[in-house]
Amino acid sequence: MADKVRKKVLTKKNIRRNLLEHKRSHHPGYDLRNLTRPQRRIFLSKARFRVVVAGRRFGKTVLGVTECLYEAQSGTKKLVWYIAPTYRMAKELVWEELKESIPPEMIAKKNESELSITIKGFKSKIVLKGADNPDSLRGKGLDFVVFDEAADITDDTWYKVIYPALTDKQGSALFIGTPKGFNWFYDLYMYGLHNKGWMSYSYTTAEGGNVTKDELSYAKNTLSKKQYDQEFNASFETLSNTVYSSFNHLENIDKGVDDYGDKEIMVGMDFNVCPMSAVIGTRVADQFHQFDEIEILNGNTEEMCEELKKRYGDRKIKVYPDPSGKARKTSAPVGRTDFSIIKSYGFDIIAPNKAPPIVDRVNEVNALCENAKGHRRYYVNPNCKKTIKCLNGLTYKDNTSQIDKKLGLDHMTDALGYLIHMEFPIISRGLQTTNLTGL
Repeated sequence: MADKVRKKVLTKKNIRRNLLEHKRSHHPGYDLRNLTRPQRRIFLSKARFRVVVAGRRFGKTVLGVTECLYEAQSGTKKLVWYIAPTYRMAKELVWEELKESIPPEMIAKKNESELSITIKGFKSKIVLKGADNPDSLRGKGLDFVVFDEAADITDDTWYKVIYPALTDKQGSALFIGTPKGFNWFYDLYMYGLHNKGWMSYSYTTAEGGNVTKDELSYAKNTLSKKQYDQEFNASFETLSNTVYSSFNHLENIDKGVDDYGDKEIMVGMDFNVCPMSAVIGTRVADQFHQFDEIEILNGNTEEMCEELKKRYGDRKIKVYPDPSGKARKTSAPVGRTDFSIIKSYGFDIIAPNKAPPIVDRVNEVNALCENAKGHRRYYVNPNCKKTIKCLNGLTYKDNTSQIDKKLGLDHMTDALGYLIHMEFPIISRGLQTTNLTGL
């Protein structure tokens, strides 16, 4: 039996045919026909890393378990992990599903305390893990990992622990979960949309096909629109106290935005030392198209100008800096200011005599993102990841009109605001009134 099973190393296209001979009627997890159309699409993808943003009851566990079973039988001595936010969640929500999905004759060993199953004939092991115990995740060479409810797991778990464990075997990963604001799971989803070897998917609860229309109707009646959109429509909802509320990551992000080559370059610049920040783009009619950004940790004006020269050579460049640079010295020798350094590189400086009020800059950026008539005049290339993250994530302090700067999301938006204030200001004028007489 073991030799027979071992010969049948699976491919995703023939997994159903090979597994059906082991299937029993009470083990539905083995029949690929039991996956919904969206689940099959994800399952059959050839991307090494896949990110799935899904509404509630999409069928994350069924998909994750099916993926683990396939990977465990794609070769011998594979090590496959299914990581939930906590060990308790892994045990209560996934362990029974995993055991029920594997015919007894295919199980070589089952360890209830370790939450592991070894597949007969392949000597591959599937292990359930909890991200609440990071030390238990270190030091293993992994072939495949599922991150369940990825938004509830820290980014360090992926970048510092799991990804290094996949590198020696060129292992792959599936990230799946419901949105929880613009955190690292959002960043991962956006990265998967535009980078080789990655693929990102987004499905609503309705598209998952596992929840009735009546249940969805009940949810709509009992939840706020924002809650429903996040939980059931798999939407990365902006926070209620977000500063740049007019920015829409679907409408204002455009991969067609580029350096068109024949236009002068406009650079908004913030002089904060850590980080030194700049947004880079060009005017197109009455629009601003941002195609680049620069962020230099522990940087200075000299380094920023050097980087601009390196990227754009002798192109015509206008810099729109923080007006405090007239007197401020981020790294300059005695007698040199940030402004004099910028001028020494041949760049033009466009700046007001004093810094415009923060509220004015915020209003001007919001108006360019979308005005009251629904017109959008700011578009940004998806590669400008830090700018996008700052526009999405910068918030006000609770119950105040003060911007919360503790996450460091204000520097790139400040740079953008200095540029927009000078090039696309809101023109203030008095409202015309009509005097009514004879009443």
